[in-house]
This record gives sequence, C-alpha cells and structure tokens, in this order.
Amino acid sequence: MRRIFVGVFVVLFSCSGNDVNISKGPWLIPSEQVVDGGPGRDGIPALSNPEKIAVSSVTYLADDNLVIGYFDGENAVAYPVLILDWHEIINDNINDTPLTITYCPLTGTGIGWNPIINGRATTFGVSGLIYNNNLIPFDRATNSNWSQQRLECVNGELINKKIETFQLVETRWDNWKTMYPNSEVVSLNTGHNRSYGTYPYGDYKTNENNLLFPLSIDDRRMHRKERVHGIINSGDANIYRFGSFSAQTSLINDVIDGEAVVVVGNLARNFIVSFYTKLDDGTTLELTAIDESNIILKDSQGNKWDIFGYAVSGPLVGKRLKRTESFIGYWFSWGVFYPDAEIHKL
Repeated sequence: MRRIFVGVFVVLFSCSGNDVNISKGPWLIPSEQVVDGGPGRDGIPALSNPEKIAVSSVTYLADDNLVIGYFDGENAVAYPVLILDWHEIINDNINDTPLTITYCPLTGTGIGWNPIINGRATTFGVSGLIYNNNLIPFDRATNSNWSQQRLECVNGELINKKIETFQLVETRWDNWKTMYPNSEVVSLNTGHNRSYGTYPYGDYKTNENNLLFPLSIDDRRMHRKERVHGIINSGDANIYRFGSFSAQTSLINDVIDGEAVVVVGNLARNFIVSFYTKLDDGTTLELTAIDESNIILKDSQGNKWDIFGYAVSGPLVGKRLKRTESFIGYWFSWGVFYPDAEIHKL
C-alpha cells in the first residue's frame, strides 16, 4: 500500500511549491498562501458527461462507500467518491440542465455548482492550485480561478463573483441505492486509467497529522478530519456533528440569523441535510423526523418530505423546502474558512 501511495503522491504533487504557475493579477485571498499542487492545470482531469449505468449493474462499490447524490424531482444520479477522489470535478448535463460536481479530497467537500454564469454556460477544470488544502477550480470561459469552499471567484475576470449552488446529498452507497433504486451511477469507464479501488492519499482520511499543505488557521476544537455538516450564514458557519445523531433519523431545531432551520441526520445511514422551515408563502412548518427510506420528515399538515426537501405526499405535494447553503467537509476546513464557526453541542 505504501508503494502505491508514494507513486500516486509523486504523480499528483511532484512539483508542489508556492512560487510556480500562480496566476497573475489581484487575488481575493492572500496569493502567498496559494500553493501549486504540482500537476498543473488539467493535470488532474475533470470528467465531462461521464458514462452512467443502472444501480443493478454496479459491482465496484461496497455498501459503506460514499457517494454524492443529485436529484431534481425526477432524475437521480450518484457520483461515487472513489471516482471523484481522482478527478475532483465532473461537468454533467441532466435532463438538459448543466451542472458541475466539485469535490476536494483534501477537505472532503462535495458541492454542486451551477455552471451558468452571467447567462453563459461554462465548464470547470482543476487548476492544480490549492488554498488551505482546498480545491481551486477554474472556469473555461474566462480562465478565472474560484475557491471551492468560499463559493466565489478569487482571481481573474470574474473576481468577486459568487457561485450559485444546488443541493447534493452525501451518504453511503447502500443507503442511496435503497432510496433511489432507479438511479443512474457514474461508471468506471471514464476514459482514464486510474486505480479507482485505491484511495490516492494513503492514510490522509484518518491521520490527524497528515495535511499536505499549510493552514493559515488550525482550529483544534475538534479532530481535524472529523466529517461535519456546515451551514454558511452571513460569512460565518454553524457546524453540526454526526455524533449528534443515532441509528434512527432524528432532527435538530435551530435558529440561524433569525430564521428557523431543521437539521436532519442519521448516523447509521451516514447523512446530514438541513432546510429552512418557512415556505416561500410565509408558512412555517412544524416538522418531525421519520424513517421511511428517502422520506425523512413529516409536518402537522399531513405532508411528507424527502431527503432533497420535496413534498412527496399531502396537500403540499410538489412543493420544496428551501435548502440551506450547506455541505459536509472535514472540520479543519470549516475552521480555516469560517474561523468564527459555531459548533452545535452534542
């Protein structure tokens, strides 16, 4: 295993340093903290419109492998993390809707980006640059650099532009295929020769002391590599831990910036999602957790809501809960990007 890891490390990071291939022009972030990861622009190849197969045809995923799931009310697609570990970005098109899945293996953050910017569709690639161990994608329309976890352009023509995001659900493969048995799944036939069954970064996921690049802030209130669900609000973040949940789906009611939110999770099924409880028409729902496959909430009006916030039965069927700006990632990345993050007590 060590031999495999060293070989991969040399390929991906053989030229790392902070004085190579750093784009010119102003940066929103300290340019001296932008590190060249080594492979160069497109050295880690993003995927575009990858081949997908049926759940019944998948043989390469173990039950506890993580997938990042997308659902638009009709179409469900699973993006296996063991593929994203090697490609980091997937540009896709689902039912004529362009979307970009961004994933940083060093921060464990999977975020859905809308690639239509200023009315123009683009695609994203891996720049090879790193900021606080987090991915810096670039858009192919303007070659501007973006910070994945800051959700904005930090260098180039589009500097200061915020990215629009969409909901993804990170969970175990066995949970996803139970919830969405008719889902499509990105296949291993990517057009690239990669060892998808081998994690490319050795003990990185479990070794607290294994960080590949420097951090500007090292917040040790929790273990660096603990996976947490963070909700971004007004430049800060609220953090929710998997340890707050059990093997039964349960919820936390909270108030963020004066708005009521519900955070729903299940430790055994390995998911946390969050929504605002107020609908667009001003109605505030009283929600309770339920455990019915992809249906995780019910309200006092008789509606049931799925893991993506869609009302699937009841008088509000077809409506959707407003999602929070949130995603899962390693604690250290939340601590460095949102240093005033508030951690919900267990």
